[in-house]
Amino acid sequence: MRTLLTDPARLLLTIPALLWALSFHEFCHGFAAKMVGDPTAERYGRLSLNPFAHFDLVGTLMLLFVGFGWAKPVPINTRYFRHPTRDLIIVSLAGVAGNILTAILTVLFIRYCGKWWYALTGSSGFMVLIQMININMGLAAFNLIPIPPLDGSRVLEAFLPYKYMHIYYWLERYGMIILLVLLMTGIINVFFDPIINFLWNFLPY
Repeated sequence: MRTLLTDPARLLLTIPALLWALSFHEFCHGFAAKMVGDPTAERYGRLSLNPFAHFDLVGTLMLLFVGFGWAKPVPINTRYFRHPTRDLIIVSLAGVAGNILTAILTVLFIRYCGKWWYALTGSSGFMVLIQMININMGLAAFNLIPIPPLDGSRVLEAFLPYKYMHIYYWLERYGMIILLVLLMTGIINVFFDPIINFLWNFLPY
């Protein structure tokens, strides 16, 4: 499998997109939580675009070796939520929305300023923009998979009837192990591919 770690040139051009995508994703979670009444992320210094505030060793290693990864989840406390179900969905999807917004704005930048950017930075600079789109869309799609600790699991939790909550609690207990197995075996693509194909429709090509 060709990963970022085995392609140093591509990795170098991807670093800006990686740093932004992961940091902005978690910042959006924290900002959304603050907007609905939860100050936890801000108290823990996670309402920040500083990549080091969101660094997760396992998530970074998975990104380098497997091609999928994550940042350290922003802490939230649902007891602060004024409307628990609604607010949980808002906070859970905020990071995904931030990544999709980044990709949309990058596409629009290429459309209206692409020639100028290419003349100024060459093919390398243009590749940075392409990676900004790919990484942000990939991170958004990956996080919508309904397996803890990914954001999709929080949305599942919000909609799941109480009598089925034992399913979620089981997933939450073993979610990381399940996720790593799916990543290492490639089965994750069964979930990932339909989501990413759907999300691409939001881009203004």
